[in-house]
Amino acid sequence: MKNKNIVVIGGNSGIGAEVISKLEKQGAIVYSYSKSLSGDSHLDVTTDFKDIQGLPEIIDGLVYCPGTINLKPFHRFSIEDFKNDFEINLLGAVKVLQACLKGMKKSDTASVVLYSTVAVGVGLGFHSSIASAKGAVEGLTRSLAAEWAPNKIRVNCVAPSLTDTPLANQLLGNDDKKEASNKRHPLGRYGQPQDIAAATVYLLSDDASWMTGQILHLDGGMSSVKGI
Repeated sequence: MKNKNIVVIGGNSGIGAEVISKLEKQGAIVYSYSKSLSGDSHLDVTTDFKDIQGLPEIIDGLVYCPGTINLKPFHRFSIEDFKNDFEINLLGAVKVLQACLKGMKKSDTASVVLYSTVAVGVGLGFHSSIASAKGAVEGLTRSLAAEWAPNKIRVNCVAPSLTDTPLANQLLGNDDKKEASNKRHPLGRYGQPQDIAAATVYLLSDDASWMTGQILHLDGGMSSVKGI
């Protein structure tokens, strides 16, 4: 990753912060943007932007981290709830991808990493809104991987299960919730940011140069293994 220009959207905490830490340790040049940052680094993905200030001329990697966890029974979701999840998870990614495309075309090894959720491939109650939005992200991943392959731009997606981030505080707020979450995963534990960050850095790296259009299920076995 040494001297590669990597753009990280939403890298101020959780998985994004861990991704940035790993990238910088490997010598990457990271351009971080977030709603909570100021100046040229401020970016609210829900606004109607077309350009992102301060992008490098050549972009070797892009990581889109903004997401939501909005869980409740289907009958309690409003149309605005669905729109909000789509705005942050899908449309924000679309706007960022469009803003970064020119720079990625100038790289010989550009790689995009998006994020989905285990709830797209496994039916989980109360997940109808986020599963719908992230399902769209998976479709976008495959479509862009095909469209951008001639430009040597790889597009992959990581689909985690529950991971210990600030966004998941409501689900991991006490020891009982943590233990219950551990038991739901065949490997006996919920995810940590470094688990997802390690996979992200791999997908950005030249070690994954023959990998595109893939949904990487990083979920403690939840999507494919039945626990004992």
